[in-house]
This record gives sequence, structure tokens and C-alpha cells, in this order.
Amino acid sequence: MNPSVSIITACYNAADFIEETIQSVQNQYFTNWEWFIVDDFSTDNSVSIIAEYAKNDARIKLLPLKKNSGAAIARNMGIALTKGNYMTFIDADDVWKPQFLAENVARISKTEGFLCSSYEMYDVTLKLKLGELIVPKYATYSAILKTNTISCLTAFIDISRLGKEFMPEIKYRQDMGLWLKYLKKINRVEGIQESLAIYRIRKQSLSNNKVNLLKHQWSFYREFANLSILQSSYYFTLWMFYGSKKYWSLKK
Repeated sequence: MNPSVSIITACYNAADFIEETIQSVQNQYFTNWEWFIVDDFSTDNSVSIIAEYAKNDARIKLLPLKKNSGAAIARNMGIALTKGNYMTFIDADDVWKPQFLAENVARISKTEGFLCSSYEMYDVTLKLKLGELIVPKYATYSAILKTNTISCLTAFIDISRLGKEFMPEIKYRQDMGLWLKYLKKINRVEGIQESLAIYRIRKQSLSNNKVNLLKHQWSFYREFANLSILQSSYYFTLWMFYGSKKYWSLKK
């Protein structure tokens, strides 16, 4: 039987967390899936941990890269190999709740083919809850330019209807670039208000490098989205505003 859901993970030096991620996928109520874990030339023992699980679960496919290439290239390698009707992503340090796949599969036919869900945010130990991001009931192309409410942790796409698209090979915001490609094809992404996943906040993560993020967000508007300086300024200002609200809500 062909897998209904294709899962893609880019892994880099996640040995401290990858087992929790794998177990959260294996514990899904919905079981008809395939999973491409693309290791981006980790220098810790991520590969050996994943290999052990893959040996005992044929649904897990380990794909080790021969050099560090970045998350976009790693994820695109997985996208190219997908055979399922639906495509979704999980990072190597995050966790799905057991109902994540089942809820998305049950709901996707009632949408234009693109879903995302709310998620909880925890510290690195997954013991301290830092907040919860409740996604809007729907978001358009323009809304995502203002603030990207679609997490790579919860995006769920019907590729049997919408086809395969690939992430732009940029260091930052490659996931946002992919969402916008799909939102050029449809009117909106639907949001599930229930939190179906847990996002682990790590101090050393790429998204926490605030100065670089500002620079790359501006470049994203100008170079990927092809917006004018005026349009870029408008969306950039809103992006900073919504980003600040999210940051301070975590500080409370």
C-alpha cells in the first residue's frame, strides 16, 4: 500500500532531541506514512540514532548528505522522493501530538489543500511551557507576508491536488517561500485552532539570531517575493510589529 502521508525532516546535530521526535511520529494514531530524514552532515551521533530506528521501522528512510548543505537543500531532497498524497514537515527537535496526522488527514478534503495548526512552545527540556501560538482560521498570501503564522512543524499540504513545490535554496525563510508558492495557487491556508504539536525553543537556533534575521527578511521581500521598496517597507514594518508581539508574549 502506498503511503498516504510523506514526512520530511532536515536533521543537523540533533542527537539530544531526535529520539523524542522519532517517537512522536511513531506514536501517531494515523500510521500510513513514509518519512525521509535527511541528515545534513551531522558531526554528532544523529545518524547512528536514526539508523537504529530505521532498521526497525521500514517507513523511516535515512538519507545522509556528504556535506553540510543547509535545510532547504536537505528538505528538497526529501520533497523530490515523496510518494504520498499529502506532504508535511517536522524538524529534528520538535514533537507532534499523537493526533496530528489523523486530524489533518480528516480535515484536508474540506479545504483548498493546505492546512496548518496551532502549537505549544516549550523550553529545551520540554518541561516548561513558554506559550502557545494559535493560528488564524485562515491566512492569505498577503497575510503570510505580514507575519508567517504557518510553522514548518504543522504545515500539511495535499500534493495530489496542488503538486510538488520546492523550497527556495536560501538560508532563512525557505519555508515561508514554499508556503507562498502554494498560496499563489489557492486563496488561503486553513488554520486548526487546536494545538497539535510542540515547538522546542533553543537559544542557539537560527531564528534567534535577530540581527541576521532582519537583514534576511528584507532580502526575502526584495529578492524572493519581488516586492518594491515601498511594498517591502510596508510588510517589513508589519513583520517586525507582529514579531515583537510574539517575542514579548514569551517573555511574560
